[in-house]
Amino acid sequence: MASKVKVQRKKEGDLFDFIWENVKSLLIAIVLAVIIKTSIVEAYKIPSASMEDTLLIGDFLIANKFVYGAPLPLVDWRLPSIRSPKQGDVVIFKWPGDGVTNYIKRCVAVEGQKVEIKDKVLYVDGKEFPLPPHAKFTDPVIQPRGPNNNNSRDNWGPYVVPKDYYFMMGDNRDNSYDSRFWGPVHKSLILGEAMFIHWSWRPDDNSPAVTMNDPLSVPRLFLYNTVHFPERVRWNRLLTAIH
Repeated sequence: MASKVKVQRKKEGDLFDFIWENVKSLLIAIVLAVIIKTSIVEAYKIPSASMEDTLLIGDFLIANKFVYGAPLPLVDWRLPSIRSPKQGDVVIFKWPGDGVTNYIKRCVAVEGQKVEIKDKVLYVDGKEFPLPPHAKFTDPVIQPRGPNNNNSRDNWGPYVVPKDYYFMMGDNRDNSYDSRFWGPVHKSLILGEAMFIHWSWRPDDNSPAVTMNDPLSVPRLFLYNTVHFPERVRWNRLLTAIH
């Protein structure tokens, strides 16, 4: 009888050890995933056209959060940075308007530099800032300054970027809500540098909508995307570096 009890306890102990080892493995995996996501790399999706044609709606990108010193969750601390954002970097940051929404723009000027836009042409410290390779203008109209010489989209500044701030602009210069409208970005809001596009999914106006009132809307969307998968994926953009 005693031997049966020992065998039973051994089996229970083995089962507990098996469950505990799996729980530990899962916890370690979760902790590592959180560390990687919050301090090393993170995936983002492009929702707007403000960075066309460098980034397109439906692009999914990987950002390097380590290079600028990633913010730590739940505390007001940052990891040590390798370097600060510089001119030309494509940067992900929290929008200064609410401190929550993720934005992505190109850094065109850093602290102490003078920004001025004359008839759509961007000048930094008096020198023309080169237009990025895939940047564009879509509106031939040049917006003049407003009353009392107020800034406009195409004629702006001059303005000196304050200490610890960065001036951000979209590559789609005529269709970008950026530092021309809501000011520079403080270093505390910087999240990371865009590295490469890992996936790109072309928008489709004919794609079925998913609604809570229609239980079949999810399988309908799945079927539609399966059928149209080859033409919806932008194959030429996969794993391309962001410049």
